[in-house]
Amino acid sequence: MPYEFRLPDIGEGVAEGEVTKWMVQPGDAVREDQPLVEVMTDKATVEIPSPVAGKVLELRAKVGEKVPVEAVLLVIEAEGGRAAKAHGAAPAAPAKTSVPSAAPPAPAPPRPVPGRVSEPAAAPASARMPGEVETGTAVLPGRARVLAAPATRRLARELGIELATVAGTGPHGRVTKEDLHRAGDGRGEGAVAPPSRPPAAGPLEERIPLVGLRRKIAEQMRKSKSTAAHFTIVDEADVTELVALREQAAALAQGKGVRITYLPFVMKALVAAMREFPHLNATMDEERGELVVKRACNFGVATDTDRGLIVPVVKDVASKTVFALAGEIQALAEKARAGKIALGDLRDGTFSITSAGSIGTLLATPIINVPEVAILGVHKIQKRPVVRDGQVVVREMVYLSVSLDHRVIDGATATRFLNAVIRRLEHPALLFLEAP
Repeated sequence: MPYEFRLPDIGEGVAEGEVTKWMVQPGDAVREDQPLVEVMTDKATVEIPSPVAGKVLELRAKVGEKVPVEAVLLVIEAEGGRAAKAHGAAPAAPAKTSVPSAAPPAPAPPRPVPGRVSEPAAAPASARMPGEVETGTAVLPGRARVLAAPATRRLARELGIELATVAGTGPHGRVTKEDLHRAGDGRGEGAVAPPSRPPAAGPLEERIPLVGLRRKIAEQMRKSKSTAAHFTIVDEADVTELVALREQAAALAQGKGVRITYLPFVMKALVAAMREFPHLNATMDEERGELVVKRACNFGVATDTDRGLIVPVVKDVASKTVFALAGEIQALAEKARAGKIALGDLRDGTFSITSAGSIGTLLATPIINVPEVAILGVHKIQKRPVVRDGQVVVREMVYLSVSLDHRVIDGATATRFLNAVIRRLEHPALLFLEAP
């Protein structure tokens, strides 16, 4: 008999969920406990299994659609003459939960109509603090779909590589940036890019729905810009001594399997500066109109993944060594890019850091990760001529930008705070003379 399966109460005060992936289609036979649908909430992504065995008759929600708890998700012709129910039974097996860290794949695309691009579908997940998310892939008549994120497609165009010629190593054969780089290296220097092909007949645009993580990022950015009164302070630092220190630390860390970046040193400089300016390590309670100053330093590190921007949080930075911080940053980034980050790893941040210097950013004005009140941007370190003691010398220089919420942080405080950070980055030995 027809069995109406409704979105169950997932808990934690969740009132609705976004359908991000259908794992079945009308006509499919399903067994009890078989995953039916993936739903993203503000808390997590939940994979919901079937409470009955039978045949799928109808899907009542589309990918990207938000549905309230108790709304009918699909109808199943249940085996064994099981009576129809108005509510979905509690799942026979626990729902598989993961953090909302992917823009999941949409259902199978409709058969293409000649001369028309089919409705875009979200690319499947693979495993960042800035980047593009996986979204739709247009399906052209007579051509197999190539799974790749928009950033990967853009890189392919820049490298002159036809995506269809690259073997994808990501999930479901998805082409990654690393696949493109390997393909490009295989050509050798001086290789000629394949000749360009005439554009396919049909529309000259592709509409990509914002679903999954991309939608969450959009909502968070809109909330940030509509609540916090953003302003940004920019200054430069001479990090010549820091560059030398990091090189020494990197040599010592080789045997430990840890990659030493500049971020652990930046974190320690932030902790020291926050002892002078504690209001920078805080969150804003919008409902009560209160600034909540935090005693623990929990720093979010914006991480660039193929799915989009993810900000895992390194907890209790003040109590950890540079080596310990480096190992934790590395582990969190690997989990985020593999899509295995835990929900607890994204909570309780008090301040955020974004570092795009490794991909060439000279300067940017980062957006605050509300409810936090500040975020630091660390940019490209490069050799530049500067004047020291009346002489022009070459030094390792970097721009730093800190965006703040002007409702609670004044410009003078922001400037003094950034000066305190720069002073410690320019003379990193001070980091080891101060209290942990």
